Amino acid sequence: MAIITLTTDFGQKDHFIGAIKGSILSHVSDITLVDISHEISPFNIQECAYILKNSYSHFPKGTIHVVGVDSELSPENEHIVVEADGHFFIGANNGIISMITSDVKIDAIMEIHLPQDEINSFPVLEVFVPVACHLARGGKMEVIGRPFKALKESKEFEPRITNDGKTIVGNVIYIDNYGNAVTNIRKSLFEAYRNGRDFEVVARTNKIRSLHHTYNGIINYDLDKGQRKGPGDALALFNTSGFVELAIFKSDLNSVGGASTLLGLNYRDTITINFL
Repeated sequence: MAIITLTTDFGQKDHFIGAIKGSILSHVSDITLVDISHEISPFNIQECAYILKNSYSHFPKGTIHVVGVDSELSPENEHIVVEADGHFFIGANNGIISMITSDVKIDAIMEIHLPQDEINSFPVLEVFVPVACHLARGGKMEVIGRPFKALKESKEFEPRITNDGKTIVGNVIYIDNYGNAVTNIRKSLFEAYRNGRDFEVVARTNKIRSLHHTYNGIINYDLDKGQRKGPGDALALFNTSGFVELAIFKSDLNSVGGASTLLGLNYRDTITINFL
């Protein structure tokens, strides 16, 4: 049974997701549909790439991923289908797919060409869905397009090494549902420059001098509860994607707040690690 995933910035209020799923099921009944996210910030290609890059590889090979962010067709935003790492990605040539596939081999890229009377404002339904269904039925990429070589590259900020290797300067690349701030500083980069030294993670005026592998890593369970760190305390950790992340233990953006609000962090803000 084929798998099609959906990642969009459509939200849940409107008819868009229902129409997409209904159309897929009308054309391919024996299918598994998976929503990765429909809460991407509008037109935020970096956010979309981060979420999809960190989720697609957990799906079986052959999975078809429909990417519905900034998907309107234009001479500078072609519709493409990319085969890479055993998966298919259908979306616009806006940089999302290049960021998702930056670390893997691309096997084929096709520019989508379907017989249509006119271009409309809902290409995910009118273009991406037919292509996804074609692939789900075992169809070949060559049938729905022609070879394409102008994949638009878009790269996130890269961390900088300064101060003779004593400082890593990174940026916030993603704010999650809890308000946790994910940076572009990878664990591998941190370990490569640490050399056993103490360090401090600096976020605005906040300094954190330890990095954990879990959120409750800040809690010393040998101490009495009244002496422990706990809910509301700031921490830094290596998240499951291998990036340095800043968080508030048991945060809630709707009540106590998260790292983004309590530490005043936004997308692209600078995060510094100083080795002491």
